[in-house]
Amino acid sequence: MIKSSICELLGIQYPVFQGGMAWIADGNLAAAVSNGGGLGIIAAGNAPGEYVREQVRIARSKTDKPIGVNIMLMSPFADEVAQVVAEEKVNVVTTGAGNPSKYMQLWKDADIKVIPVVASVAMARLMTRLGACALIAEGGESGGHVGELTTMVLVPQICDATDLPVLAAGGIADGRGMAAAFMLGASGVQMGTRFLSAFECNIHPGYKERILKATDLCTMVTGKRLGHPVRSLRTKFAREYAKAEYGGMCDEELEALGAGKLRMAVQDGDADQGCFLSGQIAAMVKKEQPAAEIVREVVEGAEAVLRKAGVWVE
Repeated sequence: MIKSSICELLGIQYPVFQGGMAWIADGNLAAAVSNGGGLGIIAAGNAPGEYVREQVRIARSKTDKPIGVNIMLMSPFADEVAQVVAEEKVNVVTTGAGNPSKYMQLWKDADIKVIPVVASVAMARLMTRLGACALIAEGGESGGHVGELTTMVLVPQICDATDLPVLAAGGIADGRGMAAAFMLGASGVQMGTRFLSAFECNIHPGYKERILKATDLCTMVTGKRLGHPVRSLRTKFAREYAKAEYGGMCDEELEALGAGKLRMAVQDGDADQGCFLSGQIAAMVKKEQPAAEIVREVVEGAEAVLRKAGVWVE
């Protein structure tokens, strides 16, 4: 059975995190992943603190295993969400889209393990100095907010820059990806897109169908001009946004154009106006299945690959 330092650190069975996908990763999905032996993570996204509190309590009503909350630091509610997770004493906080320095002491005082998502060596070093207990190195293959470097390039550089355990994220959907992450120096993996197909993932059926029918060239990145690029499925809205981005529209108009589009996809499955966030590995997601089965399938697949690794060395 695969074990790593991250399992001992967090008290989980397998070194598998479920990504914090805004308006998608709720208490039900997080609990299902945690019950399956991984770390389920509730996404705060742009939601207010009381929504996050409600989802934490839903998760805790369904599992006694560790759970996490992902906080998007660009959110206007980041301050109140930071306080809520401290009050609720969640086991783990992951962070994205910003620098969590101002909240680190608050969370550490609440005995919360802080695991920031990083997309550069400089941020990895800073988070190490500030007392993070692990890092998530997320490559640009992932869905949602993305950085410039690919997972294969980023992960070994982050591992070289810190003594902390590192989880690899971006472009990982099966045991081969998990095994590759270990070879790059990671202590575990985080997956988002793969869990969109979980039975416990409450996205609109139209969203799930798009993921299951995705092809290898199904995603695109928009938002670079605004400084926060986002990867999503190549839909009517995404193509129209890309044209507007470089068609003379001012930044304020662009921000307004994108507002609320993820919720339209998640809740309504709006094929015309919804923004369907997805990583590049969507084409590898072939079926709906329980979250626990996804975790187990990925881990068992990695074990099988790693057992065969010796064939390459005499």
